[in-house]
Amino acid sequence: MKKTYIAILLALAILPLTVMNTHAALTFKDVGTTHRAQASINYLAEGGIVTGDSNGNFLPDKTVTRAEAAAMIGRAVGLNGTQRTTRFPDVASQSFASGYIQSAVDAKIISGYSDGTFKPNNPVTRGEMALLISRAFNYNATTTASAASALMSRGIAQGITANDFGYNANIKRSDFAVFLARSINYKLRLSPQVSFNIETEVTASSLNIRKGPSTAYGTVGGIPQGTKVQGAYIVGDWMYIRTSTLEGFAHRNYLNGDYIPGDNDGSSIASQMIIIDPGHGGTDPGATGLGIREKDVVLDTGLKVRALLNKTPFKVTMTRQTDVFISLAQRVQIANSAKGNIFVSIHANAFNGTANGSETYYYSAAANPHVADSKLLATKIQNRLIEAWKLSNRGVKNGNFHVLRENNMPAVLVELGFIDNAKDNEKLKSPEWRQKAAEAIFYGILDYYKEKGFDVNSYYSIK
Repeated sequence: MKKTYIAILLALAILPLTVMNTHAALTFKDVGTTHRAQASINYLAEGGIVTGDSNGNFLPDKTVTRAEAAAMIGRAVGLNGTQRTTRFPDVASQSFASGYIQSAVDAKIISGYSDGTFKPNNPVTRGEMALLISRAFNYNATTTASAASALMSRGIAQGITANDFGYNANIKRSDFAVFLARSINYKLRLSPQVSFNIETEVTASSLNIRKGPSTAYGTVGGIPQGTKVQGAYIVGDWMYIRTSTLEGFAHRNYLNGDYIPGDNDGSSIASQMIIIDPGHGGTDPGATGLGIREKDVVLDTGLKVRALLNKTPFKVTMTRQTDVFISLAQRVQIANSAKGNIFVSIHANAFNGTANGSETYYYSAAANPHVADSKLLATKIQNRLIEAWKLSNRGVKNGNFHVLRENNMPAVLVELGFIDNAKDNEKLKSPEWRQKAAEAIFYGILDYYKEKGFDVNSYYSIK
């Protein structure tokens, strides 16, 4: 009897940190009330996402291993953690993380090495952490740099210094816990703001709203069947939602609505597709005046806008990138096929040399569901263009243009200036002034998204 008891104690002593205390207490001996990561560590511990050792310690300064990272992320997003045989010869079926490793590999969150091994005990760097979290939470990053940008833009991570993310530095358990907790619960982020842009409805007779994305988390309240709710983002099988009185996580099996898992992250500008439409082109020169053609001016301006957007996580599609003719119907088709979120058409005006100034159009028919957003986008761009170019302000106007009327998204048409007016033409023909126009459109787009609740503050310094 005594030998058996000692054997059990020895076995427990050598188990990995992440398998002990699955429903750990909300405090650890080595994470006091003044520890910088206490709130995040305790939040994850409540849901059984992180655990401590047999002595009640979290070991916040210990380096995270690949096995631990797979287990913690797997628990966070609800992967199957059942211990089982994996495809890797160095991950035994009885390993605490075997199930999470195989599930994370199947979900393309993490991968093995070229020699067929997983190397579960290898340390995880900050750059690798950013990429793993980005994949797990559908932030659409493909490199460590874009993943770091995705995390920083959401207020999830910071660099080691203002100019160094510390990609190659090994990440500690405390820091990993902070970044993972912020990914799950936006209220823990540096900038706790998201956009609730998913419309859905409760289908269960009564639905519990929880503090985190699992039944291990306590409830904050319940809502009855038929309640209309707004969702912000998705974590595994759970959605972060709000009503007029409650915020928290609800299981997606009990919500009904037209949303696509992974496409909706309220704070994610990486999920937003911007359509830039330089007008005319090819056999259609557009307006001409004083030695320049509209099609050339707006293409150059559009390409400059794209270059600015490419410095952010925004996705960008251009209806044309060269001097080719694209019909109005084709422009709309390109935008809709790319699943654009906003559409910006760029033009230059003409009126016998007697008119001048800048104006921006949107379509305001009652049947158009995007009137309010189109007007908001037009207003933001117009304000920025007037500030940059200081031409006559011709205002924001309703325009019954094909590319505005037929588009299935907020859409605007920007008239930079009058190509046959000497004062306006001076700016239209100047590469430097076209750069200023591109920056105005770019900042107007940022202003629009900021008003919609997206975190874009870090991108206003881009030029």
